Parts: sequence; structure tokens; C-alpha cells
Amino acid sequence: MVIITKKCGAEEMQRKKCYDKKTENTGKCVLKERNYFMKKYDYLIVGAGLYGAVMAYELTKKGKKCLVIDRRDHIAGNIYCEDVEGIHVHKYGAHIFHTSDKKIWDYINQFAEFNNYINSPVAVYKDELYNLPFNMNTFSKMWGIKTPAEAKEIIEKQRKETGITEPKNLEEQALFLGGRDIYEKLIKGYTEKQWGRKCTELPSFIIKRLPFRFIYDNNYFNDRYQGIPIGGYTPVVEKMLDGVEVRTGVDFFELRKEEPDLADKIIFTGMIDEYFDYCLGALEYRSVRFETEVLDCDNYQGNAVVNYTDREVPYTRVIEHKHFEFGKQPKTVISREYSSEWSVGMEPYYPVNDEKNNRLFEQYRKLAEKEGNVIFGGRLGDYKYYDMDKVIAAALARLEQLS
Repeated sequence: MVIITKKCGAEEMQRKKCYDKKTENTGKCVLKERNYFMKKYDYLIVGAGLYGAVMAYELTKKGKKCLVIDRRDHIAGNIYCEDVEGIHVHKYGAHIFHTSDKKIWDYINQFAEFNNYINSPVAVYKDELYNLPFNMNTFSKMWGIKTPAEAKEIIEKQRKETGITEPKNLEEQALFLGGRDIYEKLIKGYTEKQWGRKCTELPSFIIKRLPFRFIYDNNYFNDRYQGIPIGGYTPVVEKMLDGVEVRTGVDFFELRKEEPDLADKIIFTGMIDEYFDYCLGALEYRSVRFETEVLDCDNYQGNAVVNYTDREVPYTRVIEHKHFEFGKQPKTVISREYSSEWSVGMEPYYPVNDEKNNRLFEQYRKLAEKEGNVIFGGRLGDYKYYDMDKVIAAALARLEQLS
């Protein structure tokens, strides 16, 4: 039996059969009927992206009643794909699923068949084209050499010429790792566009593990498993949410005002600082703006991902979506990506995980620990850049704690 005191008018008290003569003059009543107070849902899941969808799928399997809401007018979060000219367009930027964890690979394959797409981006610097990641194809094009020994010799010579022994910022770190040619042509401009800051103003840890591959291999990832779901990512999330009540175009903060007792627990995948009304200050993010257009040709750039590393080119990369699924459509769709500063009200994409922001996040995390019925997770809830496999792993790990 749960007893809750609630203000209500006399008419409402009579209707609910909870009128108490002792409180007649105060306008208060004690509601004593258990069923009146039962929550409608076990879990309110805020965000219909991958983290929220995995949570909803697994909790529903356990017999929990879930409501999933999303501020956007569609499900699938940033992996949402929309059909344009028969092409699955990655509306919020390119997403290539890759993992070395067989458990996660098997898990996602419950919901889709994956193709054998291998991410092999191309970098354009002025009129020069280079393969990414940095490998023997890159070095051969840059220096006209053939062997790993020649490439290592040039890189080591350029590293020594910098005189850097303890890198203090991103520029020094890049020079220390790869020398001046790699830095000037393939790192500097792209990084400054992406982060909106000079490389000398960025922390070194951002590229501390910059990979150099001394074989002729353009596969960007080292992971064992890789591909794109045939049909795009939206059907994957649709299958996860099959049988779950979903409401799109719903703002959590407005819903909470209207129905504060909607669910026993909340799984919140939005911005953790927004949840607390930025009471400690706003965390920093980078945002991205996309210019998408349909072109009346069947093949615009010959590759799904082309990075533009020259600082003078305003966009960071161009995505040609059909190549993710080896499309043969008569037209093509491209998206130019423009990185930008984020401010409150804009779409957040990349957490700026420098020391200052990480310290602020830790303060928010301590506040979150005091929210007994709220679970924070996902890229924005954890203020952490997650690859898709890590999103799934994080959700499954949190679910184990709930059981």
C-alpha cells in the first residue's frame, strides 16, 4: 500500500473517492487506492538511438513495459538512414559498423544481414590524392618510395629534424609521430577544421595513437568484423523496437512536466548537462552541418568517403552514400560535412574530451549518481565518443547491473 498526499479540488476528491473529512478545509486528500498510483511503464527510455533501442529490446524481453521517446521525428538517432532516390542516406554522417568482439558482431547480426563493405577513405590535399589510413600506399605517393625501410627512414629523419622530445600540443605530437610532410598535408588542415582550433591549441592526446601501417593496406580499421547493414541502419533499430511503444517528436522535459509519474525508472541518453539544466555550466561539443544534394550522375567521386585536408576547403569531407552498399542507381547523393562550434540549442555530435570538460563531466556524473531512478548512458549521457559496437557493449553491460 502506497499512501501519497496530493493537492486536489473537492470535486476531484469526490470523483476519486478519496475524500477525507479531516482534510476538508485544507484541500488535501490521501489517495489510498494502490491501482491509482501504479506507474504506467517500468522504464521511460529517452532517446531512440542505438543505446536506447538495445535497452528497450532487452528489457522488453524480460517482461518490462517500456516507453521510448525521442525529440526528433524519427527513430535510430544518429545512425538514421533515409531513402533518397533508392539510396540509403546516412543523414547524420557516415557510420561503418566495425568490431573485434564476436559477441557484439553476433548480437547486431540478429537484426540485419551485413555486406562486406571495407572503409578505405581517400584524402585530397590541393590536387594530390592519398590513401588513408597512413600506409605504404600513402608513403609511396608522397615520397615516390617502394619499401617500408625507405618510409621509416624518411619519417625518422623528419622526426629528428623537429627536435621535439616531449610533445605539448597536437601539432608537436603529430610532428613527433610522423614528421612534417604527413602533418602539413594530411593532419593540420583537417584537424583544425574539425575542432575549430589551431593544432597548437589542441591537446596532444587526440592523436597520441595515430596509426602508421607499413604495409600496402587501405583498410581503415583493424577490427576483425566490418560492414554496413543491407537496407541501412533504420530497419535495425525498427526490429529492436518491435512491440515497444515509441513516441517521436516528444521533448522529455515537457513530458516530465505533464506526466511526472509516468514510469518507475528513466533511461536518459540525452546530454547529461542539459538534464541538470546546465547548473554547473555547459559541456562543450562539436557540431556538424550537412549539405546534401542529389546529382544527376551515377558516380561522383568513386569512393564513399573523401576527406579534404586542405584548410582552405571549408568542408571536412564528402560522403557519397551509394558506395556504402555498392549501389547501381542512375543518380547519386552526396553530403558535404562542415564542422562547427556548438552552442546550447544546436545538435551536439562530438564531446570535447579535454581535461577541462572531463572535470566538469565528473561533477555532473556525481550529480547523476544521486538520481536514484535515472540511468544515464550513450554518447551524450556518458559524454564520451562511442563507436557503435561500444554503444551496444555499454548498454548490455548496464543491463547486467539492472538484473
